[in-house]
Amino acid sequence: MAFHGLGSLLRNVTVLVLLSVFVNGNGQFRGLRRFHHYSSQRTVLEEQWFTQRLDHFNGADSRVWKQRYFVNEAFYKPGGPVFLMIGGEGPANPAWMQNGSWLTYAQKLGALCLMLEHRFYGESHPTPDLSTDSLRFLSSRQALADLAHFRAVTAETRGLAGRKWVAFGGSYPGSLAAWFRLKYPHLVHASVATSAPVHATVNFPEYLEVVWRSLASENAECPVMVKKASSALVERLKDPKTYDNITKDFNLCSKLQIQTEMDSAYFLETLAGNFMDVVQYNEDNRGFEGVTGTNITIKVLCGVMADTSLGEPYARYAAVARLMMDTFSIKCMNVSYKSYLGDMTDTSWKGPAAGGGRQWFYQTCTEFGFYQSTDSPNQPFTGFPLAYHVKQCADFYNVSAEQLAEAVAQTNEYYGGYDIRSTRIVLPNGSIDPWHALGVTQDITPDLPAVFIKGTAHCANMYPARSQDLPQLALARDHVFLLLQRWLK
Repeated sequence: MAFHGLGSLLRNVTVLVLLSVFVNGNGQFRGLRRFHHYSSQRTVLEEQWFTQRLDHFNGADSRVWKQRYFVNEAFYKPGGPVFLMIGGEGPANPAWMQNGSWLTYAQKLGALCLMLEHRFYGESHPTPDLSTDSLRFLSSRQALADLAHFRAVTAETRGLAGRKWVAFGGSYPGSLAAWFRLKYPHLVHASVATSAPVHATVNFPEYLEVVWRSLASENAECPVMVKKASSALVERLKDPKTYDNITKDFNLCSKLQIQTEMDSAYFLETLAGNFMDVVQYNEDNRGFEGVTGTNITIKVLCGVMADTSLGEPYARYAAVARLMMDTFSIKCMNVSYKSYLGDMTDTSWKGPAAGGGRQWFYQTCTEFGFYQSTDSPNQPFTGFPLAYHVKQCADFYNVSAEQLAEAVAQTNEYYGGYDIRSTRIVLPNGSIDPWHALGVTQDITPDLPAVFIKGTAHCANMYPARSQDLPQLALARDHVFLLLQRWLK
């Protein structure tokens, strides 16, 4: 699912993502998931439309809009449960209606399967544009109310009275799955909340600390080489005479120009994003989504960083950047913060960040934070501190640092952060996934169990099973099924 979520913008490539995302310089959206690069091969599945309220919290506002959803009735047995897959910070990908562990459970349990796209993402457009005024209607609370209204009306129109509903989601939608059960317990019987960052925080330096540990799990020297390379690059950025060489080394679209700290931070974050994305989705079985680049793993990146024939660590770091550009067929890397700012402030539905980047960053500024800063010494990168992320909130939406801090505190006050008080929510996480640092990795109660899977990455248990899966991943999928079986009795 998508979170690197939370990060920087899309550029040379059209990117779409399923359950979670965010945009970065070379065409990636670093949401909970980053924006991913998808091929044009799409599952042909009939999209359906639900009449949804614009503002669930103002009875005097009667405006409505059309929300997209998908249905798979193939496994439904009369009297069976209803499975609801929650969409996230990118287009809902209909490939999930034919793939994934949730459908294996549906087959065994005779479930009707539905997927609802998140407001403001994909084709679900509640407002005529993405102006900051329109984005007032984009929040997790409105999204949960969308789910509640959809669930109530669908139960009535499809004759599903008395059926037990189970919510599924991964990454940000994993949080929504947990919160749906928490806030609407009369509507949803159980939830599978995978890789869910349930604790909001302005500064999230732990993300890059996990990246260090995940790289070190492949080779202890790997993150050390990355740190040396990153530090060497930062030194070179102090001397404008090096900019021509840097432009060539990293195949930049135009000569490097560093006029502000935002310029250097954006460049450095874009390069770090190569490692962040690969670690987050390491060896996840994501091919069915139409994603490219699944062959680039931690092992591959650490192999490049260990290759002394390429030269010093700086040269190997540049080689990683070129490898990623080749993988995603990106001709050159655009690292202009000014250009990024222009993309992110384009309020049209046809704008370059309308795939999810502008919307998701708005949610980070007004609800979650989640900024993956270099503020910890125990991580491999340099040069994109918290202030860089916070300034983007002001640049894009006129949200101040004080407003951001208050919004994040309100989110934890409303949902409870790590301290979830509910029942029948299972919370799987992977040890390689940097997002597990904001998730629940130990059982809260017997009815709020965690499943911590050693050696796996973001949302691994949601993807289809395959023969090379780690045994603990197969066991985790089975464990979730047994819980659902018990809870649905």
